[in-house]
Amino acid sequence: MDNRIHKSRVYPAKPSDVYLFATCLVDQFTPEAGLDTVRLLEREGIKVHFLEQQTCCGQPAHSSGYPDEARAVALQQLGLFTEPWPVVIPSGSCGGMIRLHYPHLFANDPVLHAKAVDLSERVYELTEFLVHVVHFNQPDRGTPCTIALHTSCHARREMGSHETSAALLDSLEQVKVVEQARIEECCGFGGTFAMRYPDISEAIVTDKVAAIRDTGAGRVVSADCGCLLNITGRAAKQDEIAGLAAPTLPGEHIASFLWRRTTAGEAA
Repeated sequence: MDNRIHKSRVYPAKPSDVYLFATCLVDQFTPEAGLDTVRLLEREGIKVHFLEQQTCCGQPAHSSGYPDEARAVALQQLGLFTEPWPVVIPSGSCGGMIRLHYPHLFANDPVLHAKAVDLSERVYELTEFLVHVVHFNQPDRGTPCTIALHTSCHARREMGSHETSAALLDSLEQVKVVEQARIEECCGFGGTFAMRYPDISEAIVTDKVAAIRDTGAGRVVSADCGCLLNITGRAAKQDEIAGLAAPTLPGEHIASFLWRRTTAGEAA
């Protein structure tokens, strides 16, 4: 899958209401990214609706080769987003799962397939939504800084999020984005891959951390929490081994980075 689907999309005018699909990782590990997503959208005059019944998108089961289990999880989401509003997701991998794979999961059921197609057409990854629908244009209130951008494999190849993430960061006048070597390579997380093949995952993320460190960036920013947890977790372990108390490679979800940089009194 490549991002030609993303490039051919026709974008609507900015809506008054959206749904937020927060994702499991945001909910469990980085809730501030979800809250900052809400703040970014509300500042643009958009009312955000969060349905507490939402659960996982089903990607872990799907990518592990369990379509029936993935279908059961996906089925829980199909009946939730009943209003014709966009569904904004602060994760390219989860967004790709719902937009591209839900219709295939329900291809043999005409009724559920129609619901899956309707939902998929309303799904937007956060940076995509901010660039193409909101037309995000907020002044950078922070001090000069240098960061590295990491885009997850699914977000890059299925959603084109590397382009929209870069566009948002490039709009911040005091932010310098430096490019890591082999920028398209995986960080080693890969959902269940990191648990099934921990040694391989560790080798991959060690290379990724080294590449980011080599840029001289003060932090790494990403639109996907799984990658951030993997990259910053490995960097923190290296710091621990070296006897360093303060993190030498902090990370931040792009929603939190954008909110912090464009909010008076909070930017740094």
